[in-house]
Amino acid sequence: MARLADDTADGDSGTMSDEANLLEKLRRIEALHAGATTLGERNAAAEAKQRILKRLAEQKQSDPPIEFKFSLDNRWSRALFVALLRRYGLRPYRYPRQRANTVMVRVPRSFAEATLWPEFVALDEALREHMGAVAERIIGEAIAGDTSEAEEIRGELTSGAALE
Repeated sequence: MARLADDTADGDSGTMSDEANLLEKLRRIEALHAGATTLGERNAAAEAKQRILKRLAEQKQSDPPIEFKFSLDNRWSRALFVALLRRYGLRPYRYPRQRANTVMVRVPRSFAEATLWPEFVALDEALREHMGAVAERIIGEAIAGDTSEAEEIRGELTSGAALE
């Protein structure tokens, strides 16, 4: 996913600034979900994290944690979600025989619904968008410049061979 800094000297469009832009976007998303109200607050990711941790502690008092089960469809989303849980001092786990895409956590419902899940969805969307652009660029450069979808043709479906 990441390109080395010395790979960008040849004028490729994929530079380390792409990653810096993604990191800044992720920080702004966190600040938004922390309730930042001014530009200065939105740029202070550490303050945003502290506000969210304070909100979580307050909600634990009035809304006792309950167990949630999350099923995440890819390893990158799962890694992001687990990292977000750990960032807020929450302990992700799985029970024996649960699938690898399952993440369990005990958290107040109000925090899960109003902060944790909306923040994850926004972060995941930004990460998927970035990774998709990187993958498309790499495929275009390394394999074939045309990365458009397969052509749709008129005709009847046949029972052609399939590799699955």
